[in-house]
Amino acid sequence: MSSAIDRFDERVRRRFSRHGKTVVHRGELLRHPVYTRVLHWTVAIFFILALLSGFAIYSPWLFHWLTPLFGGGPMTRSLHPWFALVFSIAFVFQFLNWLRPMRWTSGDSKWLRRVKEYALNKDTLEPPYTGFFNAGEKLYFWTIVVSVILFLITGILMWFDHIVSRWIVVTSYVIHDIAALVMLGGFIIHVYQSTTSQPGTFRSMTDGTVTDAWAWTHHPAWYAEVTGRDPVEAYEQARARLAEQHRAIEAREHEQEPRIAK
Repeated sequence: MSSAIDRFDERVRRRFSRHGKTVVHRGELLRHPVYTRVLHWTVAIFFILALLSGFAIYSPWLFHWLTPLFGGGPMTRSLHPWFALVFSIAFVFQFLNWLRPMRWTSGDSKWLRRVKEYALNKDTLEPPYTGFFNAGEKLYFWTIVVSVILFLITGILMWFDHIVSRWIVVTSYVIHDIAALVMLGGFIIHVYQSTTSQPGTFRSMTDGTVTDAWAWTHHPAWYAEVTGRDPVEAYEQARARLAEQHRAIEAREHEQEPRIAK
């Protein structure tokens, strides 16, 4: 099963690479190929569309200003399940695309024991066992997987509410809303982590690349795997180069001081 998924994913990646390319400059690494980025933005766009149309349906008196975006109340109600269906289908492909790197490892268990240090940004470098995704990203992913399953099942039951029992429909509304709120909370955290918290992450889903410094800082095991270099050694060399640059700047400024004084 796993090998079949890997073969399918590899074929699709190659096909998408024919229609788009990722330019990797010196000092950069390929993080996400074209196929992964297309999936990511498809999931994101249709999640936002489903979320906004869902808000308009859930509380018309509070979010009535959203319905004109979709052509009015009746059209919003008609479009919402289709937005959600496309989102769910796209997420299935994203799940297959990330199934292998999202598998739990012993290093992830170690990572969780230092989650407080991670949240407070106490360490300059992530632990050397941090691979393509860290344990926090994996927990987020699997939480969204469960939420999407509940979201899809309850959504279908609500869509066909005329053929199922009333108590099932009522229960589905509650579970559907909870799943949507969980995904919304995860979405907000995800946006924060990929922008403000870890500068340089967002570009991995636009350009498809990250800098070497980003890789050895946040995912040292992945950096070591794709480059064959020691992330700690690379970090120390970068520090030495930066210190040398600062010394050169200070030396030039010191040379110019007598001239300014004259």
